[in-house]
Amino acid sequence: MTIGRDLELNELQRGGSHAEGSSFTIYDQGGGRADGKRSDVKRTFGRFVDSFRREEETGSRASANNNTSDQPPLDDGFGTPAVGVARDYRGARYYDMRTAAAKTANSLLTRELKGRHLQMIAIGGSIGTGLFVASGKTLSQGGPASVLLAYFTIGVMLYCTVQALGEMAVVFPVAGSFSAFSTRFLDPSWGFAMGWNYALQWIVVLPLEIIAGAYTIRYWNPNISQAIFVTLFLFVIVVINLFGVKGYGEAEFVFAILKVTAVIGFILLGIVINIGGTPTGGYIGGKYWSDPGAFNNGFKGFVSVFVTAAFAFAGTELVGLAAAETANPRKSLPTAIKQVFWRISLFYIVALTLVGLLVPYNEPRLMDADNIADAAASPFVIAIESAGATVLPSIMNGVILVSVISVGNSAVFGSSRTLAALADQGQAPRFLSYIDRSGRPLLAILACSAVGLLAFLPEAEVQGQVFEWLLAISGLSTIFTWASICLSHIRLRSAWEYHNRSLHDMAFRAQAGVVGSWLGFGLNVFILIMQVWVAIDPIAGRPGTSHGAAREFFVQCAAIPVVLVFYLAHKLWFKTTPVRLEDMDIDTGRRDFGRLGIIKAQEEEERQAWPAWKRVYRYLC
Repeated sequence: MTIGRDLELNELQRGGSHAEGSSFTIYDQGGGRADGKRSDVKRTFGRFVDSFRREEETGSRASANNNTSDQPPLDDGFGTPAVGVARDYRGARYYDMRTAAAKTANSLLTRELKGRHLQMIAIGGSIGTGLFVASGKTLSQGGPASVLLAYFTIGVMLYCTVQALGEMAVVFPVAGSFSAFSTRFLDPSWGFAMGWNYALQWIVVLPLEIIAGAYTIRYWNPNISQAIFVTLFLFVIVVINLFGVKGYGEAEFVFAILKVTAVIGFILLGIVINIGGTPTGGYIGGKYWSDPGAFNNGFKGFVSVFVTAAFAFAGTELVGLAAAETANPRKSLPTAIKQVFWRISLFYIVALTLVGLLVPYNEPRLMDADNIADAAASPFVIAIESAGATVLPSIMNGVILVSVISVGNSAVFGSSRTLAALADQGQAPRFLSYIDRSGRPLLAILACSAVGLLAFLPEAEVQGQVFEWLLAISGLSTIFTWASICLSHIRLRSAWEYHNRSLHDMAFRAQAGVVGSWLGFGLNVFILIMQVWVAIDPIAGRPGTSHGAAREFFVQCAAIPVVLVFYLAHKLWFKTTPVRLEDMDIDTGRRDFGRLGIIKAQEEEERQAWPAWKRVYRYLC
């Protein structure tokens, strides 16, 4: 079986629609113009219907499937048979990692994302309610200095994590990305747990964001029916994702531009407000850092900010997940990965520094949020309102609305791709691996979108309880995902050295190296430990009853036992063991196989002609 070969050119040739049909038109000899129009309509409709049919497994993937096993193919009920990854051997179950790696490496997903899509996803992908609204809670709990230190520390950790992910995703742009890397480089059972944990995170986020979007509309009209906008937002999100990965990329491109523009506008406005440039306000400077103070609630306040800040960056890893659907990941992904540094520096550190200068941590409105999209508790809105502006708060609320729709859009994308990759690896129901001729994981998209119907739950106390526990199940998913990315990168580098491979053979190398991955892994473990501590002993004090204390703990940390259940169940069923260095597959799905040296030599020759400023700029960006 020839797996470690360059598939990039072949994939690019079929990167567009798989159901485009012929490029010319044949007219009926006896038909006039009307017949021609009817014929065009029929052909267009036929191509549209045909695009939803299952893509045939041909070429490299079919070859991999047919040569991996001596057993007959298993019919999955949706057309082309597929080799099972979970197999029996002399009565004992075992997990076939070679077949799983081949399937994710030869995915039928189309490659239509371009560099500009990835860059805007990287820059604006995680700018949302975590920054605009949840930062108010962190400011109230820890004070402006704690916010600045915590977000900076998380930014450093995330920079190291994304660099590690970028290296793996460029070398192995496979479906499923980090969950597949956990399977290949750590342990199949851990990959199973990480894949389902990540998918559940986004599946739960979808209905929550839809409800938050409908709630945001009430800023302008409190009496309007929530169900109308729940229907509208769910419909828009599903339609965007049914346009395929290109539809997702274009939508996120527009959303990111709007969010980035809003943040830059706030930074400029915040500077003006702080220096007393508004008619109603005077010079503020740093007086709120001395009264009421820079810190609140001591070290525990800082830790609480630390934990919440981590969730504000959730979604950054989607850049790596999109690598399998990128036209040229070796060229586009490194640029997008480097953009994370600028987003952290400009959009989080600078913006939140200004928020801490403009809003005191004892502002009562900071803790009055009814949900994650309540603009009344946004420190950005409070800062603008304090300056006497009347129209700008509505504009900021509109940006929050765009943010929640953007996150809902990413929720369907992230969960559907993860479920499809899990199904390819034999870790989810096989029907979820259905890829149509337009390269969409159609059934996975529909399954994830169906969960959005939970947003129609009646406006009652049961709604809050349902979503509280759903979020609790996947609340720490991001931390587990980031830690697994760092550990997978460490293991890959060890295997690379074990097999006597040169780092020059990698298409992209993490700027932070293995040291950065160890730092990222350690900080993620620290966040996890601190989350447990805050759950046991919260700032507000322990609940009065043991039942209340237990409930508070599991609401904060339910993801830990859920991950352990997934991991142990898979391990007991298949009796998997951690992947040894000598058994680690570092060839399947690798891009630029055999010609990377030539490409790098050409690029180095081109760089020699660049001026010094351009070399520095391209290194950073």
